[in-house]
Amino acid sequence: MRTSDFDFELPEELIALEPPAERTDARMLHVGDGIVDRSVKDLVEVLRAGDLLVLNDTKVIPAALEGRRLPREDHDGGPAGQATPAEAPRAVSQNQGVVVEANLIEHLEPREGRAHWRSFARPGKRLKVGDRLDFRGLTAEVVARNGMETDILFDVAEGDFDGALMKAGMPPLPPYIARKRGVREDDRERYQTVYAREAGSVAAPTAGLHFTDELFAQLEAKGVGRAYVTLHVGAGTFLPVSTDDVSDHKMHSEWGVVSEETAAAIAETRAQGGRIIAVGTTSLRLLESAWNGEKVAPFRGDTDIFLKPGDKFPSTDLLMTNFHLPKSTLFMLVCGYAGTEEMKAAYAHAVAEKYRFFSYGDACLLEKKA
Repeated sequence: MRTSDFDFELPEELIALEPPAERTDARMLHVGDGIVDRSVKDLVEVLRAGDLLVLNDTKVIPAALEGRRLPREDHDGGPAGQATPAEAPRAVSQNQGVVVEANLIEHLEPREGRAHWRSFARPGKRLKVGDRLDFRGLTAEVVARNGMETDILFDVAEGDFDGALMKAGMPPLPPYIARKRGVREDDRERYQTVYAREAGSVAAPTAGLHFTDELFAQLEAKGVGRAYVTLHVGAGTFLPVSTDDVSDHKMHSEWGVVSEETAAAIAETRAQGGRIIAVGTTSLRLLESAWNGEKVAPFRGDTDIFLKPGDKFPSTDLLMTNFHLPKSTLFMLVCGYAGTEEMKAAYAHAVAEKYRFFSYGDACLLEKKA
């Protein structure tokens, strides 16, 4: 398979920069024997008594930081005051502090008891090991640079970091939103599921953004159950496939848990003839990682599973997800789940009908292709 096989035309105006007015206002494209235009509220009609929703209860941390590189004492190997006249303006500018943006992407082992994180930092080329940073009072030091990645050692103790980050950080919106319209205070609530409880993600499990307590109550009244898994979503969610041959792509690794309780609920649902509905590709990837050849078993650890056309999906019957980027691993996943030609037709229909794409966009409900 070639990466180009999963390309499609997407008008820029269909990329959602704002969430819907209400979470359940989103549209939902139902893909099964055919294509049906629905809304998220229609889940109450589509799902059956005895079905089980499996949701990812990870919580997005405020991983987007903005601040400044603190003034350096030296410039080009010597004190700024000793710069030549031609260099002086540049030296003064350097000492005023360069604006720095950092998106935390991976929690590293603490050093000397201090919080230690890998990040995507901008402008990376202006940073070097030893630079001091100030993110609205949360200070840190650059301790490593490797290509696009910058390792940051914070001055706060590991145990105090979460509280400090809550004050200094903002929601890590996808770059195509953050750079277009910025990050706002209301994103703290809207870029988080209503059932989030296990902190650790640097991107939201976006299919879950459509649910409300009221919708859950309606589904429960119908007899639809709920179970939870935890998969901490990493920055690899935003990374493009850079290889021509799909099989050459190395999938990012993420940490997840399927509890004994959830594994038992899935087994009981199966035994009673109910269907398993994965809410989000993160939930699906974790359930497939926990599949032991016969059933979904308890699981705890890292997974780098890459699901694509040709793979089997024994753990679930339906998948609820948002619309994904062209040539992305997530579009490959849904093509594997519901059929490549079926998903290309569904996405063409969605474009024609002006569905809203990506994280703050509309949803799909996909029936697994036999």
